[in-house]
Amino acid sequence: MFSRRKDGSPSPRQSVLSDWSAKLPRDKNRVFTSVVTRWESAYAMMSVALQDAFTFRSRGQLVCARQQVGVSSELLGRTAHMLGSACQSLMRSGEHIAAVPHVEPLRTEFFRGDTGQSAASWNGILHHVLFAERSRFFHKLRILATTVEHIDEEFHQAASDVADGVATEPQNTWMRLDSLHYDFNTCLRETEVVLKSVLQAIPSEFLGGLSAELEKQLAPAPRPVRLRARPYRIPA
Repeated sequence: MFSRRKDGSPSPRQSVLSDWSAKLPRDKNRVFTSVVTRWESAYAMMSVALQDAFTFRSRGQLVCARQQVGVSSELLGRTAHMLGSACQSLMRSGEHIAAVPHVEPLRTEFFRGDTGQSAASWNGILHHVLFAERSRFFHKLRILATTVEHIDEEFHQAASDVADGVATEPQNTWMRLDSLHYDFNTCLRETEVVLKSVLQAIPSEFLGGLSAELEKQLAPAPRPVRLRARPYRIPA
């Protein structure tokens, strides 16, 4: 049963849950399925590469581990580009929606690293300060886009240190990669939820424009491979 606020309106959490649980019309579901499938595929490839890196490291195959970390960073960068661009597109689409979808604030317990937890804390504070749903909607998307960008940058830096063999505290750096991977996954899920809510709310006449933007952004942005694994030498 839906609980309600004092003004009688459904709580944001229940509205978000309703949007997520509701079935999309066929044309909107086609857009959602196409976009999310590609996001998930890109994220899965990145996760496999990172897991391979951890496996090689556990076996003492450090050259292979460093190479796979480089691959995972490259793949994360491409996926981050897609998510960040999608957040921008969803904000532009929000301008065409009279009653924007309800959103829930990010939750600190869903993040492990300082960047994610700080973003969630800030989003939570402003969510309760900004009473207008439109302000909450746009702020969450801005926070998501920024957090994805920062996680990508931090992951790339940590991966570079590992791949170049310059990490001063290798164990902590590897743990940081795992933590950033976890937090990126949280951002991915949050973006998927907002995407479906927007598709529920957007007028049909604007669906084609949003779909075209999202499809165009699914092509990964060129990003040169900047990580080079140095040959591993057995210490004297």
